[in-house]
Parts: sequence; structure tokens; C-alpha cells
Amino acid sequence: MNEVKVYRIEGVMLIGIDKLPRWQKFAVEVRALNEKQALELVYSLLGSRHKVKRSNIKVFKVSEIPPEKAENRYIRDLASLTRMVI
Repeated sequence: MNEVKVYRIEGVMLIGIDKLPRWQKFAVEVRALNEKQALELVYSLLGSRHKVKRSNIKVFKVSEIPPEKAENRYIRDLASLTRMVI
């Protein structure tokens, strides 16, 4: 079985296409099985949150990080779980 890893994806996205277009930096941490799924999740998240098209998102760096180094508290807490009781 594959293990879920934590990825930090950094890049820029084009915000405000109509009025005053500008490139905004972003750094997003996600949990995924591999790098391809992590990129797909980031495209989906940025598109839904900011209404940015995939062609207006430029990814510069995709790096796998240890769960303890994640800045997002939610990601850190999920990685530290040993079991889930429903």
C-alpha cells in the first residue's frame, strides 16, 4: 500500500485579469500519494478559491517535505495521527 506524503508547492498565479493583472506568489502544502496528484490538487484548490485558470498558474518548485516541517497545522495534525476512530 502506498504511503501519503506531504508536498510543498511554490509558484505564482495571475490575479485580477480584468482590471489590474498581477502575479501573486503562493506556497501551498498538500498531502498526496505522489507529485502528480499533489499538482492536480493545487490546481483544483487555487481554481476554486481564486477562480484562476490552470493556464494562469505557474509552478516553480514541488518538494516533498517531512510532516513535522509543514507550516500548515492541519497537515501536521493529520500526519501525526496513528489511528482514526469513527
